[in-house]
Amino acid sequence: MNDRIRVLSVDDHPGMREGLALIINYQPDMLMVAQASNGREGIERFREHKPDVTLMDLRLPDMSGIDAIIAIRTEFPEARIILLTTFDSDNDKQRALAAGARAFVLKSEPPRKLVEVIHQVHAG
Repeated sequence: MNDRIRVLSVDDHPGMREGLALIINYQPDMLMVAQASNGREGIERFREHKPDVTLMDLRLPDMSGIDAIIAIRTEFPEARIILLTTFDSDNDKQRALAAGARAFVLKSEPPRKLVEVIHQVHAG
């Protein structure tokens, strides 16, 4: 099936990446195409796979998720990126949206919420 939403996950916690992959790959219309554990790797994976939607952790070991979003969107202005975070901060939300994130999802949200947001962001 080639009409699946191709997703890239960038998160420094292996358990989080694994959980996201399970959620994404469980959806009949989605596929986790790549994962990265830091910002630089995320930018590389984006270049390689050109995913439809990217899930970006806010806090990464080498750079902030916001800096990674800026780097990806400078090169790929059409990139659709959802910022994932454990912290509900209005300042972070504003910075992420200003950097070009299409949405902001708390890691504590139920999986179905993330799936809905991926569908919305993919649809534009």
